[in-house]
Amino acid sequence: MTEDGLETPRLGPTLVDSAFVWFLRIVAAFCLVFGILYWVRLVGFYDGLQWRFDTMPVHWQVAAVSLAVLFPFAGIGLWMMASWGPVIWFLCAAIEAAMYAGFPELFGHKSALVVAHVLVAALYIAFRVAIHFERRKEQALTQDSRRY
Repeated sequence: MTEDGLETPRLGPTLVDSAFVWFLRIVAAFCLVFGILYWVRLVGFYDGLQWRFDTMPVHWQVAAVSLAVLFPFAGIGLWMMASWGPVIWFLCAAIEAAMYAGFPELFGHKSALVVAHVLVAALYIAFRVAIHFERRKEQALTQDSRRY
């Protein structure tokens, strides 16, 4: 508050902005881990039957190669706060949700992973809505201060 009773606009990031950055960076770290796990499966370091690229069924080959490439890109985009990072992450989440929720007979049941993707998407939307309302409030304050 100033002497006139008007608030001055903030110059630095708000608490919501800082929390959003940390949220994106945590999701980015998980994306990089998921990408590494898919690469581990592709190169054959993973213990289990049919977890080497040449012994995988075709449906797993397509999914594993796609996600091994897309997850690291999503992680990099999210870490850099690039506008395309969440888009690539959403593509990865949609592919995994389709794999585990749509075709469980081919890929197995991983409902916890699907729920985790839905929760991350819900948190992302909540952050974007909170940031939108913060920006609107900030704009209203600056417009009110210009009137006087």
